[in-house]
Amino acid sequence: MTDPKTGPVIDDDMRMIVEDARLSFVATVCPDGSPNLSPKGSMRVRDDEHIAFMDIASPGTMANLAHDNRIEINSIDFMRRRGYRFKGTAEFREPGDEVYEWLHSWLLDLNGPGYPAHRAVLVHVDRVLPVLSPAYTFGGADERTLSQAWARTYGLPGAQA
Repeated sequence: MTDPKTGPVIDDDMRMIVEDARLSFVATVCPDGSPNLSPKGSMRVRDDEHIAFMDIASPGTMANLAHDNRIEINSIDFMRRRGYRFKGTAEFREPGDEVYEWLHSWLLDLNGPGYPAHRAVLVHVDRVLPVLSPAYTFGGADERTLSQAWARTYGLPGAQA
């Protein structure tokens, strides 16, 4: 639920970054205390306080979350060179649960039938921190110019010279 004093934890810009990034990174803590970082291509914003992703092929991440449910998700728009760090706690949602079914339906629409989906992970977001390239802070860059420069770097169609 949204706090009327502070507004939503996850705002429209954050939603856009998560959707546009197409690939986010999840940090968990291994039982020995070491970090684990894993890419996730199924990241979706559920509502103003939750992000979800599917366990497609993530035995290490799932084992770590079963041991310690603290999580950080980094979603970065690599063209804009900015994004967000979402910190929170995770819980598993099994087939039949509404979160699982919502995410599974999206995953199958995106990838076709038969795509593996063992369970969903629903993350309650407690804190969000921005991630900005130093080019904004120290280089005086604006988003449009920076995006065009990286489009040229990656050789993407439509990049202005």
